Amino acid sequence: MQHVDNTPGAPEQNLPPLLLEAVRYAEDRHWEVVPGAWLLDGDAPASCSCGEERCALPGAHPLGADWRSRASSGPGVVRTWWTENPEASILLPTGRTFDVLDVPEVAGCLALARMERMGLQLGPVAAVPAAPGRSGRRLHFLVLPGVVDKLPDMLRQIGWSPERLDLVARGEGDWVVAPPSRVGGYASAQWARPPSALNRWLPDALELVSPLAYACGREAGAPRPVQRAAAAVR
Repeated sequence: MQHVDNTPGAPEQNLPPLLLEAVRYAEDRHWEVVPGAWLLDGDAPASCSCGEERCALPGAHPLGADWRSRASSGPGVVRTWWTENPEASILLPTGRTFDVLDVPEVAGCLALARMERMGLQLGPVAAVPAAPGRSGRRLHFLVLPGVVDKLPDMLRQIGWSPERLDLVARGEGDWVVAPPSRVGGYASAQWARPPSALNRWLPDALELVSPLAYACGREAGAPRPVQRAAAAVR
C-alpha cells in the first residue's frame, strides 16, 4: 500500500490524486462521497478489486450494500478512507446534493456547445469512459435533485418519446464515478466543465432537457418533435 504523508504541513503534491480530489469534493462542494472498487494492474488486462471475474463495472461500483449509509461529506472521514486505500475510486451518490443527466459523449458535446451559446446556467459536467462491453463515453450533467421521476413527462411535453432517446436520469439510490477515477481499462473520468465558484449553483434539469433531447435525437436519427409540442413549451 502506498505511504501517505498525513502530517500537518505535508506538501499536497505528495498526496495521492484521488485523496486530494475526494477531500476537495467533500470540503469545497459539500458533496457526499464514498470509496468504491478499484482496478488491479498486472500482466493481464486490469481487473476489479472486488474479485469478480466478470465484473460488469470494474473499478466503478460500491464495495458493499451499505454504501449509501456510509457516504459522507466530512473531510476528515473522507481523508481517512483514501489514506487507508489511495487507489479506491471516488463515487458520488446521486439524488442527494444533485442528480445527473447522463447522455452519450457526442450528443452531450453538441448540446453543451449549444447551451453555452444560449448562455444557459450550467453546473459541472463529467466525461466518463464506457464500461467494458459498452460503447462510447458518456457526459454527466449535474443538475438539482428530483429529476428522475419527472424526466419522461418533460420529454413528452416537448414532443420526444423517452424510449427513443439515450438520455438517462440518475437519482436516489444510484451513483456516478468522479474524476480522476479510472474506469474499465486505463481511461479515467475527467471534467468537461470542472466544479468552480461559477457553477456552484446547479441548474434545474428543465433548463437542459430540451437541448440534450434534441442532440440525443439527432445522433439517434429519431424523428424531430412536432412544432406544436415545442411551441407549447415556450
